Amino acid sequence: MKSVGYREPGAIERADSLLDIELPKPEPTGRDLLVAVRAVSVNPVDTKVRRSAAPDPGAWKVLGWDAAGTVAAVGPEVTGFAVGDPVFYAGSLIRPGTNSEFHLVDERIVGRAPASLAPAEVAALPLTAITAWEALFHRLDIHRPVPGAAEAILIIGGAGGVGSVAIQLVRALTGLAVIATASRPETAGWVREMGAQHVVDHSRPLAAQVAALGLGAPGFVFSTTETHRHLAEIAELIAPQGRFALIDDPDALDVLRFKRKSVSVHWELMFTRSLFGTPDMAAQGALLNDVSRLVDAGRLRSTVTQRLSPINAANLRQAHALLESGRTRGKVVLEGF
Repeated sequence: MKSVGYREPGAIERADSLLDIELPKPEPTGRDLLVAVRAVSVNPVDTKVRRSAAPDPGAWKVLGWDAAGTVAAVGPEVTGFAVGDPVFYAGSLIRPGTNSEFHLVDERIVGRAPASLAPAEVAALPLTAITAWEALFHRLDIHRPVPGAAEAILIIGGAGGVGSVAIQLVRALTGLAVIATASRPETAGWVREMGAQHVVDHSRPLAAQVAALGLGAPGFVFSTTETHRHLAEIAELIAPQGRFALIDDPDALDVLRFKRKSVSVHWELMFTRSLFGTPDMAAQGALLNDVSRLVDAGRLRSTVTQRLSPINAANLRQAHALLESGRTRGKVVLEGF
């Protein structure tokens, strides 16, 4: 089967950073689905792994975690899917990635694809939707108010893939006011299009801008990028007993800043459940089904902003370079082999 992989981690500018390769078609066992991949999207995790993670000697490393496709075969213990079902999911860090014609995935982390979207639109959603959903509802527990706080959430990096979905989920499923950060006219316009009622500029100090909105101190802050730059401002602007979540990887995180206000700190990694095979692993499949229903009801939209075709090394190198530029909005998607 056609795949894209590498043997040596490194910069995307290298000619061998991603290569077109042929690999054996896998066979499903246990609770695995074999999915015929129709579209994939690229996330920051793809670029991080490509730069740092080497495959076993003589093996290929295949990246890719978002996928939309059709079930081609099922393992003997599968109960929730059948051949022909359209599905979407974000895979596991400890298994080969989705940049292949066929891909194995545990049925517990798979959702039924929205019927109202094309595969390329669907592929933009899984990883960011899972990350946003888990951060908002499983970690921050935003349905539970913070006493005395403004009924508002600040989303830092609102124009990115996760931020774009998080804004929509907050607007669709809660009454919280959404304050999103953006630093350019096009990204500010994008976050408003996603549903943010207020936009502040993350290239300038945040606390004074949030205070100037007149809403009061937000009970929730969700940081998707460059947390290290904004930590002092977050500690200043968040309400006492507020809840703070992040998804990026600062070299250090001085949580002592939050002690005076008894702010709780929550790290979200959407791969945790599949990495450790947690007893609630099926929560990811369930939330993807909820996302699918929201999409088909017109309450959540795909965040794809750029499409490339086919799925091959040249186009994946282009997508990685775009992501590493730090100037993308929404998601870059590739479709077809």
